[in-house]
Amino acid sequence: MHYRKLGSTEAEISEVGFGGWGIGGNQWKGGNDKDSLAALKRAFELGVNLVDTALAYGDGHSEQLVGQAVKQSFGRVHIATKIPPKNRSWPASPSTPISDVFPYDYIIECTDESLRNLKVEQIYLQQFHVWTDAWVDADEWRRAVERLRESGKVRYFGVSVSEHEPDSALQAVRTGLFNAVQVIYNIFDQTAEKYLFPLCQEMKVGVLGRVPFDEGGLTGNITEHTQFEPGEFREEYFRGDRKSQVVEHVDALKRDLKDTPGTLPQIALRFCLSHKAVTSVIPGMRRIATVEDNCRAASAGMLDSRTLAILKRHAWDRNFYE
Repeated sequence: MHYRKLGSTEAEISEVGFGGWGIGGNQWKGGNDKDSLAALKRAFELGVNLVDTALAYGDGHSEQLVGQAVKQSFGRVHIATKIPPKNRSWPASPSTPISDVFPYDYIIECTDESLRNLKVEQIYLQQFHVWTDAWVDADEWRRAVERLRESGKVRYFGVSVSEHEPDSALQAVRTGLFNAVQVIYNIFDQTAEKYLFPLCQEMKVGVLGRVPFDEGGLTGNITEHTQFEPGEFREEYFRGDRKSQVVEHVDALKRDLKDTPGTLPQIALRFCLSHKAVTSVIPGMRRIATVEDNCRAASAGMLDSRTLAILKRHAWDRNFYE
């Protein structure tokens, strides 16, 4: 496993982090706690030292599993979690007042609940689970950040940037109050490269790249006939003719990569890690085999300039979250 410095912090973070949405259950079906805990354990054995979870993932269940696994691990594991919007509305709307989303007392209460779930005294990276720069000058979140840092309950703060809107957190980065941003970044969605990544490098802010496989599209396993369990998040994400669109784009990608070593998922992860602004990529992992495949891909290092040039041509402007 290779490691990168998380912005201006002291932490050396594993290039692959453990994405904890899927282990929370609810919107992701087919998993179980036994497999999830085994996957976390294997990740730590392979050198993964970052876990990204959230209070909203399974109403705290993901945090509870992470806390259990970290307690049983050897070595330092950096836990990142998130404060859900009080109105439970994703993504954030600039027209919504911050008092409806992140009032002062609510930020404190959620952090305390996450600490109890995780069974730790300090959260290494606490993130706002939605964000809009319309809130950047608001007093509520700034006072809460100051109090939680002074109390020692949170080491650092970050923001999770809205889907396909990386420019919605540029002012947040400029405040100097955040040490990391979490943003969608993959072969299809490369928009963060234009403004957010250069600014993060300038301000020494770490970047956690989420959704590196486009919710499974970039694994190459989605077909026109793929069926998801009722109620699973991806049933909605890949609704209508979207699976056919994905197959068309993935087939074109595979044709262009026919002479490139490695599987499509491995190349997808290496694409993310080939940008120097990215500290860590955080794919969802629920099984040991997935953990091992992802860690193996990261160990292969950055892609060469020829392959990156090919992948640049496969950026795809669309939003399946809508």
